[in-house]
Amino acid sequence: MSRSGSTPDRLEHWLFLLKKVCVLIGSIALVILVATFGWLVFGRYVLNQTPTWVEQLALLLICYITFLGAAVGIHEETHLGVTVLRDALPPKVKQVLLLLTDLCLAVFGGVMLVASLELFQFGWSTLLPMLNVPESIRTAAAIACGALMVIFAGARFLLRSRFALRGEIYEIKKEN
Repeated sequence: MSRSGSTPDRLEHWLFLLKKVCVLIGSIALVILVATFGWLVFGRYVLNQTPTWVEQLALLLICYITFLGAAVGIHEETHLGVTVLRDALPPKVKQVLLLLTDLCLAVFGGVMLVASLELFQFGWSTLLPMLNVPESIRTAAAIACGALMVIFAGARFLLRSRFALRGEIYEIKKEN
């Protein structure tokens, strides 16, 4: 059955673009991280003056790289899981387990989003040392991850549910 131009295809396309934006931001953060550590080494050993802000910036960048990478892992279905039993089950039972997994991931993302929003509000008045930016800038990465988990896993749950109601099995398309 061809789904080109259908609602699932358009949704998958937008989710793919959102994933690409996450990968781009994470990649830029990684490049900045490497460059700042290069500056740290240059400053320490050539200029004999260690830039003290590098550690705090590195921690901030690691948060974004990690949380965005985790969200991309949800989209790509590369999160850790033991699939031996699930893969051995009949297709209908496997489909139910996949639906349950997507639902659990979306709920977890929602809880993470709400808890991170509270942490964001709490940390707004505290500044990160050496960077003089609110602590909440670091927490924003967790907010983004929670929201993206809800979007990615929730959309996949809806798509799988739609196909399951028609007696079909939903296969995720991998765009290049």
